[in-house]
Amino acid sequence: MPIRRATLHQLRIFDALAQHMSITRTAEVLHLTPPAVSIQVKQLGEAAGQPLVEQVGKKLFLTEAGKAVASACRDVSARMERLSQELAAIQGLESGTLSVAILTTAKYFVPQLLGQLSAQHPGIEVSLFVGNRKAILDRLAHNQDDLYILGQPPENLNVVTTPFAPNPLVAIAHPEHPLVGKKKISPKRLAEEPFIAREPGSGTRLGCEAFFQRYKTAPRVRMELGSNEAIKQTVAGRLGISIIAKITVEAEVELGNLALLDVQGLPLERQWHLVYPEHKVLAPAAEAFKEFLISRHIGDKAQA
Repeated sequence: MPIRRATLHQLRIFDALAQHMSITRTAEVLHLTPPAVSIQVKQLGEAAGQPLVEQVGKKLFLTEAGKAVASACRDVSARMERLSQELAAIQGLESGTLSVAILTTAKYFVPQLLGQLSAQHPGIEVSLFVGNRKAILDRLAHNQDDLYILGQPPENLNVVTTPFAPNPLVAIAHPEHPLVGKKKISPKRLAEEPFIAREPGSGTRLGCEAFFQRYKTAPRVRMELGSNEAIKQTVAGRLGISIIAKITVEAEVELGNLALLDVQGLPLERQWHLVYPEHKVLAPAAEAFKEFLISRHIGDKAQA
């Protein structure tokens, strides 16, 4: 079979394999069995006239031919994405689809906004991916979704970025912590306390590092945790203090399970950003959600 007769199914499978470099992971993502993935990749290699992957130890690597095919897969995927958008535009807003990828912190408000959009336009099929910053940036780099919501836009990707809502970072502690109730706590004093940090590379971690660097100090990191929920439970357990997005702790502060600290330089003012690849033509549903977020933010500011 010449390569020009390769199927879209085979190209889709190989595109996923080139991203994950794992037969097992590719099978999980595509809801296939590992043998099915292996067979399709082998057949695509036969069509290309040479192997597309090679195994060294336990790791898979793309051959030169594999890299060329992977590049073609991305081109085909991008063209099919544009075709999907063009067809959606022809169909109109009421029968479109919307795929949004968000940071775990954004799960406190984005699902409600998507629900409001769906209520206004029940014909739109909505899908939502929630993950850490690394996962979101990986999906953004491969143009897997319509829109992305990040606290800090990427610097190494060509993207369109639109700030649409405040996302302040605040310091939190157990309500009986000695610093609770103190006024204008210095960042250097805060840095003396055991600090519960988000994992390296997360948007919150980057914000915290920038905050302490501004005051020429560094926190005593006691733990690094991969989720806001874990941080809140750890702080509530009196194991340290932390700096975290305000939206994630509003309920706990109101209930008295956590307390905000009055620290010089905090809250750290940041923004939520709506992001998508440069030159991407948004489908009607994505454009509608973008305008909905922006108009909501303008309305909130007007009422403030």
